[in-house]
Amino acid sequence: MKILIIGGSGFLGTELVRRATAAGWETAATYCSRPASATGAAGAAGAAWHRLDLRSPGHIDEVLAAVTPGAVINATSGGSDWVVTADGSIRVAMAAARRGCRLVHVSSDAVFSGSRIHYDETCLPDPVTPYGAAKASAETAVRLLAPSAAVARTSLIIGHGGSDGSGGSVHERLVHALAAGTHDGVLFTDDVRCPVHVEDLASALLELAVSDRAGMFHLAGADALSRHELGVLIARRDGLDAGRLPAGRRSNTPMPGALDVRLDSRATQEHVRTRLRGAGEFLRVH
Repeated sequence: MKILIIGGSGFLGTELVRRATAAGWETAATYCSRPASATGAAGAAGAAWHRLDLRSPGHIDEVLAAVTPGAVINATSGGSDWVVTADGSIRVAMAAARRGCRLVHVSSDAVFSGSRIHYDETCLPDPVTPYGAAKASAETAVRLLAPSAAVARTSLIIGHGGSDGSGGSVHERLVHALAAGTHDGVLFTDDVRCPVHVEDLASALLELAVSDRAGMFHLAGADALSRHELGVLIARRDGLDAGRLPAGRRSNTPMPGALDVRLDSRATQEHVRTRLRGAGEFLRVH
């Protein structure tokens, strides 16, 4: 199996590269500014790295021509930068379709407003933020341009953390900074998501990459938690004082965005062998 992981130097991309190389797959990955191999990330040295700027028309075609992958996972994240998150994903879908590559596109629960709280794979996007709008646009384009592609929505991604948080996701690093008093802010008690472990997410995405299943998939954890509840679990796992984590309500701030979005992954779990654990399980203190 020859696979190309777009956004391979990111948090999720690094885990995808590690797992693909460990499985013996011929793995290529892209970066924008710095390849993961420069950081010593596990598995990175076993991949072929290619610089890719999704803002540059034709650049993805050049990378695909050089790699000739059988499957492409687009795990890049350009945030609310429309040119990367929306237009860049459209370029990937067009290029993959032209070359007949299997495409797995990673999307987000940010495509939903939270108005109905519970969302399964049949729910249509109704974003309320620029990031959500860019992700929703990318989803629509991918499904139109590459009908055989798999589009996988996910939620907050959590890793292994550690005593200093350096091995974790942005959410874990924030918890460490708040507990240490080196960062201003609060963890919201009314902002609810279904966190997923990066290992579970990467495993499920690689399953989709070698399958022929098309359409929408939800890859989120089994537990719905507020950001503050999640922070408390992370703090306890990493030996931090959870009592130092400041709490607040997002509804009392002018910050835009959905409050309560719970991805229902039950239909996807019928087709994916990887069990998507809840945060209460993978953050449990042993």
